[in-house]
This record gives sequence, C-alpha cells and structure tokens, in this order.
Amino acid sequence: MRIATLTSGGDCPGLNAVIRGAVRTASGAGATVVGYQDGWQGLLEDRRVQLYDDENIDRILRRGGTILGTGRLHPDDFRAGIDRVKANLADAGIDALIAIGGEGTLKGAQWLHENGVPVVGVPKTIDNDVNGTDATFGFDTAVAVATDAIDRLHTTAESHNRVMIVETMGRHVGWIALHAGMAGGAHDILIPEFPFDIEDVCKKMARRFQMGEKYGIIVVAEGAVPREGTLEMPERQVDRYGHEKLENMGQTIANEIHRRLDTDVRATVLGHIQRGGTPTAYDRVLATRFAVHATRSALRGEFGVVVALHGEEIQRISFPEAVGTLKRVPEGRYTTAQALFG
Repeated sequence: MRIATLTSGGDCPGLNAVIRGAVRTASGAGATVVGYQDGWQGLLEDRRVQLYDDENIDRILRRGGTILGTGRLHPDDFRAGIDRVKANLADAGIDALIAIGGEGTLKGAQWLHENGVPVVGVPKTIDNDVNGTDATFGFDTAVAVATDAIDRLHTTAESHNRVMIVETMGRHVGWIALHAGMAGGAHDILIPEFPFDIEDVCKKMARRFQMGEKYGIIVVAEGAVPREGTLEMPERQVDRYGHEKLENMGQTIANEIHRRLDTDVRATVLGHIQRGGTPTAYDRVLATRFAVHATRSALRGEFGVVVALHGEEIQRISFPEAVGTLKRVPEGRYTTAQALFG
C-alpha cells in the first residue's frame, strides 16, 4: 500500500511527530509513505517526496514546524483543481491520503472524500478549536510558551508599576489566552467568546492600584471584541481567504487604559513565537498517537474519518463532526477564570 500525507494551514508544534508516526507505522505494515510539499498547493502541483523509515525521519520528532512545508490555498482554486488532484494521486499510485491540518484543512479533506478520494484527517491547531476532539496537538506547546512569557512579564511589570497587556493568538476562540492567563496568574483575560467592557477592565486595574498592588497583567486574545458601544474600533477588513484582518487589539486596549487611568501601560504581542520551537512532551505523544491511529485507519481502508481524542482514548469521528462548528470556550470555563480576576 502507498500512503500520501501533507500538512496544510498554519504551522504547529507536533506536525513532524505526526509525519514520523505515519511513516514508521506504515513501514511496520509493509506500506510506504509519500509526502506532498507545501500543503494542498503541493498536491495540485504534484510536488512530492518519498519518506523513508530511517534515522532522518526518526530525528524529526523533536523539531517544530513541518519538514514538508505548509501553506494556504483559496478554496476556489482547490475545487477547480479536483481533476488534477485525482490524476496526481493516481500517477503516484496513492491508495490513501492522510491530511494533517486545522478546521480549514479538514474541510478540504472532507470535500476530497465526497469526491471519491480516500482520505483520513488528523486535526492540528494551536488554537484548540477543532470540534469533536478534546484536544489538538500544538495547543499545549502554545500555552506553555505564552505562560512563560506571562511569568516573565510579572517581574518587569511589578518593577515599573505597569499594567502589561499580553496579546496571544486566538482569532475566533480564546483557549490559549484562557489557559495561559490562568496558569500565569493574569488579573483579567479577554477572549472572543465573551465581549468585554473596557470600563470594567479599567475598574479592575484601578482597584488593584487602590488596594496597594503595584501592577496588573491582562491577557488578550487577538480576536477579542469589545461589547457593542463600549469601545470604538475601526471596521475590520477581510483577506482573500475570508479571514478578518485583525487590528492590534492588545495595543488598542493599552492605549485606552492609559488614557482613562493615566498609568503606565505596555502591550506585548506574542505572535508567531507561540507556533514555533520544540513541541512539549504532551504534544509529541498526542501527535504520535493520532498518527498511529490515522495510519491504521488508512491501512484498513477506513476513510472519511478524523482521529480525535475522547477522554484518554483515540477514536474516529466523521468529517461533519469535526468541521463546520468551532470548539469555543464554554461559559462555565470562563466564569471559573473570572473568580480569579482583579
């Protein structure tokens, strides 16, 4: 059997662990694995490399990023290339495709499955927003990086009597901000699921200083939104992929707190450092488990499924269960964190 794999969308710690796991699992069953470079674009352009179960593949477990490269492709371009995709897979003698990616990638994989391509999906995203799985690999690493940054900002904020705004990734969901904020002892956390009132944020910080505290830490997801009528924001533009172009929310909040409280406020945008670097042990293990189960599904001819973590077990769910709805922070999780604010 000949299996193909690719990584698409944003890069993520743990992708190489999936590639390694797929290659080694397939090799143990007498199958081979081909990797397509740069995501769906590489599949369209038939840019593939043979992946061997050797010392090189073994060593990638510890590396961040992806040895296959990744990228984004407009859905219209992808749909227009279906015949080319099928022809490329047939020419390469591919019996199954393992698509590794987030919600957008899994939507593309679902569409291929509906058009007769044998596909198995592996969910990844640092945002932890793929529905139907308790966790995605990459999230734990991103939270660890963000928490370390918050820990470091505590000391400099206290030294200078400042309010520090820490902006994390999280366009549509606030899992990274919520977990890193709780782990890092933030005094307020603002996430997209629950619009904030800037007046309430300022009151929390003012109360801290009135009570003799010297500083404050506020963690803000990049996609956080103010409650309607509470903070004037420019209209958001949309890029060619349908993603909103996010304004610098962390700096906007910093400017407003400074204006209202006349105190020293600084904003730190963590950005892509949350995506990079060595994956944590948890992410390596989860990514490897996903890889083994996805490859076994392909070997058994079980297609149209996505591997997912349910409790302690890796199970298989359908594409409709994984895509279409993002996994958002529920109200109960946020109210738990709110008990610690201020």
